[in-house]
Amino acid sequence: MNSNNETLFSEKQRFGQKWIWAILIGANLIFFYGVFYQIFLRKSFEDNSMSNMQLLMASGLMLLVTLAILTLKLETYIKKDGIYVRFFPFHLTLKKYSWDNIQRFSVRQYDPIIEYGGWGFRFGFLKREWHLMFQGTREYNLF
Repeated sequence: MNSNNETLFSEKQRFGQKWIWAILIGANLIFFYGVFYQIFLRKSFEDNSMSNMQLLMASGLMLLVTLAILTLKLETYIKKDGIYVRFFPFHLTLKKYSWDNIQRFSVRQYDPIIEYGGWGFRFGFLKREWHLMFQGTREYNLF
């Protein structure tokens, strides 16, 4: 590795909130139980239940959403020549923000519930800015 561009700070974030995973796993279990019950046991939940194809499509969509959230990863690297960011799978390579293009940089503690209404893609009405937050209470601002 080039010692002139050593990593001063790095952080990798994923969706780690237990309640999100509890909801996703619970929803997947319900759909897979439905597939087993309706397709393999040949019984329906109600008279107006989904067709087998609809149930398989809904189960597949739920599984795809779960896998998509599982693969989301926000990586941040602060190096001597700038800040590098990748939001996988939307960015396959690191995006560089050179120090020459950054007027100001700050780090601060914040309350994600009070300031933004939680984690994820959020709009902060107090500052009128968009934010992406997975976890934690530390925020990096680039100006």
